Amino acid sequence: MSFAVAQPGFAQLSVLAHPLAADAVARMRDAGSDREAFALALEQLSCFLAAEATRGLAARTVEVTTPMETVGQRVLAQDVVVVPILRAGLALVEGFQRLVPGATVCHLGVARNEETLQPEAYLNRLVPLENQRVVVVDPMLATGGSASWAIHRCQEQGAREIQFCCALAAPEGVRRLERDHPEVPVIAAALDRELNSQGFILPGLGDAGDRYFGT
Repeated sequence: MSFAVAQPGFAQLSVLAHPLAADAVARMRDAGSDREAFALALEQLSCFLAAEATRGLAARTVEVTTPMETVGQRVLAQDVVVVPILRAGLALVEGFQRLVPGATVCHLGVARNEETLQPEAYLNRLVPLENQRVVVVDPMLATGGSASWAIHRCQEQGAREIQFCCALAAPEGVRRLERDHPEVPVIAAALDRELNSQGFILPGLGDAGDRYFGT
């Protein structure tokens, strides 16, 4: 069962279609939500994104003995690597670790230059990613520069099966990934209207990292 639906006009984009996910997005958008409420909503939303991103994972059947009898049970047979784009991407790791406790977490640090809107890297803690299912996560897909940069870094480490997950996406960012990485599916909780002249998503929710960490 899928939690997301494809979006007309976007070849790679699927948007979550679940009332609880929509409720979490509404609480995140609310300027009156304090840090605790915002963080809880984003962590809850991360579970929906994780469930959708891992829907196609390979599995194998093992024998499990219950208190009543032995039964065949499906379990994961494919490694998952979660790559948050620091710092805000850390907020989306929670859902993946809950659903896939054995997932590896790597870190990429990149900040957007507020004048040029271009990504500036400051950290790369990737491991070899051949034969791994890689999910790059960041709450916001705005211009798409940071996301495209992160996907490139994962490909340099051998990743061939990559997805990108976010809470909010702007059309400009989705189109950037469709241009740079047409093979990478994008899963978002909401598709917003546009970017403003400073590269912020409208209607958006403000700065996800500042609101999550209370800074």
